[in-house]
Amino acid sequence: MLELLINYARTHLPSAPEPGFAAKDVRWVINCDAQGNFLDVIELGDTTQKKNKGQLFVKCPAMSLGEKKSEGVTKSHFLVDSAEVVILFSKTPDDEKILAKHRYFTFLLREAASAMPELGMLAEKVLKPEVLDAIRQRLVAQKGKPTDKVTFRIGDIFPVDSSRWHEWWRSFRCTLAAAQHSSGSSDVMRCFASGMLVEPARIHSDKITGLADVGGLRAGDVLVGFKQDSFCSFGLEKAFNVAVSDDMAATYCAALNELIRKSGQRLAGTKVVHWFKGKDIPKDDDPLYWLEEGSRQEELNAQHRAQELLNAIRKGAYPDLGENYYYALTLSGASGRIMVRDWMEGRFKTLVENINVWFTDLEVVNFSGDRLANLPKFERVVTCILRPRKQNQDYQDWIKPIGSERTSLWHSAVKQATIPCGVLARLTILNTKFHVSGILEEVTNKLNHPQFAETISLLHTRMALMKAYHVRKNRAKGGNTMTEEIRPYLNENHPHPAYQCGRLMAVLAKLQKSALGDVGAGVVQRYYAAASSTPALVLGRLVRTSQAHLNKLQPGLAYWYENIIAGIWGRIKDSVPATLTLEEQTMFALGYYQQIAQRITASLDKENQTKEVEND
Repeated sequence: MLELLINYARTHLPSAPEPGFAAKDVRWVINCDAQGNFLDVIELGDTTQKKNKGQLFVKCPAMSLGEKKSEGVTKSHFLVDSAEVVILFSKTPDDEKILAKHRYFTFLLREAASAMPELGMLAEKVLKPEVLDAIRQRLVAQKGKPTDKVTFRIGDIFPVDSSRWHEWWRSFRCTLAAAQHSSGSSDVMRCFASGMLVEPARIHSDKITGLADVGGLRAGDVLVGFKQDSFCSFGLEKAFNVAVSDDMAATYCAALNELIRKSGQRLAGTKVVHWFKGKDIPKDDDPLYWLEEGSRQEELNAQHRAQELLNAIRKGAYPDLGENYYYALTLSGASGRIMVRDWMEGRFKTLVENINVWFTDLEVVNFSGDRLANLPKFERVVTCILRPRKQNQDYQDWIKPIGSERTSLWHSAVKQATIPCGVLARLTILNTKFHVSGILEEVTNKLNHPQFAETISLLHTRMALMKAYHVRKNRAKGGNTMTEEIRPYLNENHPHPAYQCGRLMAVLAKLQKSALGDVGAGVVQRYYAAASSTPALVLGRLVRTSQAHLNKLQPGLAYWYENIIAGIWGRIKDSVPATLTLEEQTMFALGYYQQIAQRITASLDKENQTKEVEND
């Protein structure tokens, strides 16, 4: 993995990563004239964005944690640091630690003046108390934060973009490194990344940022670092357990930071980054983006786009894509360290095929019965197996129970793996509670119900995931007959009695509503849970009760219901199951749902048949 990250940095990053340098997002610039006099504070980046990160500078000076702690002196970064450090923009500006960092920041500017005289001018003219007051007032007016990164501009030049200070900075770091290594080890070890004999870095000081929304720290996290005794093998501490040179550590960190910034997608408490062995793939042709990104209209086209690209690759239209390889890394943060949750790699052509199959397996009729439901985003697929998120509940706490299922579903989508039973168990429990609660009837009976779209979307996703489970299990067993497989629409001839029992439950519920109207807690709320687990105890009694409902209907409608019930009962025959297994309960749920969704198309078919008889 480290080798592939380093190869990515060498082939995709504009400049080779170097220890002591790193890319940083800077939100504010202290604007000065050519003589170094303060003019204004200007916000960088996209100011229209609510969470504007600022402007990216690709080669900023960066001091490692070991360098910052060497010599027992409180230090700051050079040229770019937080507003708290640079201009004492803090609620506690008199704090001795903040003052010490500010003094060190000023000291670095004066020292660097030997290579770039303008920097000394900043230290003398801009960082004076009366000028700092004016700068702070401008930052307050623009709602800046103490943690925002700040740098300088002199005339039309950003000093941080200049290369004139680079050699001075390299020399200065050597003095810090001498102090740092005096307390470390000088043993030569084999580098995990390059395979060469090197003096390993004691601390991989370059931080990996962008994981704050999945458990990481805003200041950044480390991939390699050991503290507890249980992880310190053979007496090796810190980063010596995974020996990597300073150069290689800076390179893989730069690659990960770029990948998180460029392709990071949040997936139920983790972040997935991916890249390709050959040239970059445009987002329009990248199947991993199709899983999660895009508007609703683009979601509807995702399957069509996957099929078109797959056909083009098979015809030889994109020979470079067909032989390309993808790599996908799943990450999360934990107390300042990065957890690698999953790693996948494979051929690009296989990836497109698998994503296309994923979309096909998720196809299910929508609740109205007039077309297929919208394809759900992958995040929606993962979180549909959770209970609804409580108000003000932390996202990380909400998704914590499904760590293993999250990874399994990711493998199902990307590698065409089967869906585990643990997912089915969660779906079964939630689906039963959903129907017994009566929420479906509540949102569909009230015009413009505020929860209608959310409720129906959740129902579509759960039914689609149930269907995909059975389709994939059937495929794994070698089944290929349509009578064995769950189709997107109603399959009246499906041979499984659990599916037909679900259909019968849906028809009986509809019959009760046709005869009695809205009766509050109806057949579904009272009997769905029992019927889906022990149908033999419930369905026979409900069918006998239905005779009273039929007598309340018009003869033609009663005859229509009798025919449907008789047809379903004829397919069940004498094989009404006494109990249903977990998988059979989901077959029941699919039969119930698809029969409900059939009501509109069934009514249209009935009207068409009536017209044909009249015409004859």
